[in-house]
Amino acid sequence: MARMYRVLGFWTLAIGLMALAGDMKEMALLFFFQTALFIFLGYMNLSERTYILMFWGYMILSFIGFTYWSYFKLEV
Repeated sequence: MARMYRVLGFWTLAIGLMALAGDMKEMALLFFFQTALFIFLGYMNLSERTYILMFWGYMILSFIGFTYWSYFKLEV
């Protein structure tokens, strides 16, 4: 399970680099922060249950944040 967090770190790094190339600096910084967090968590060697609970917390927080941003902050 720890290896999966390193894979998530790789993909967030790829997305961050593409955002940086597309001149979306705020998005790139967000994904670079997530990359550092995922790589750090990937080398902590926690239990599988802890990794799953942290991933669920991450998903809930990101979906709430995305819904808030798209509903209240995005100008249509």
